[in-house]
Amino acid sequence: MSRELHIVGFQVGRETYGVPITSLHEIVRVPEITAVPDAPDYLEGVINLRGKIVSVMDLRKRFGEKQASVKRNNRILVVEHAGRLAGLIVDSASEVLKIPADAVEAPPAVFQEGGLNCVTGLGKVSGRLIVLLDMSKLLAPASLVSKGESEDKKTAAKAGAR
Repeated sequence: MSRELHIVGFQVGRETYGVPITSLHEIVRVPEITAVPDAPDYLEGVINLRGKIVSVMDLRKRFGEKQASVKRNNRILVVEHAGRLAGLIVDSASEVLKIPADAVEAPPAVFQEGGLNCVTGLGKVSGRLIVLLDMSKLLAPASLVSKGESEDKKTAAKAGAR
């Protein structure tokens, strides 16, 4: 018996991505999102999910798609990482996939060189490829620092050097 990965599959654009089912908290419709000042473009804002404040990232924008608009099919995958909840806006949540461990290949080196280090592998299921994402790298605090914050830190560093 070979080991299987249990993955939640979802669509962003034409591609199917997957995250481990163990990191999924729930899937919800897109509610009213409160914008946060000075946030990066792909950080839509925050939502109140039954009393918990959850930051929401638009994966289409995170992956570089400029024309991202909320549609009826859009869902928010609420994932848990490092004890905190985060929401990922996706085009649609499709299915739970069971991928045999031997059907997963490491990502090509070009992914790491191109800054796509959040890809952990490519799963092959029924003739299609599922891009497997690493939540810790996708949601890494360094990747979520707003443009304004990094500029403020540079300014503060210059002022401290005087």
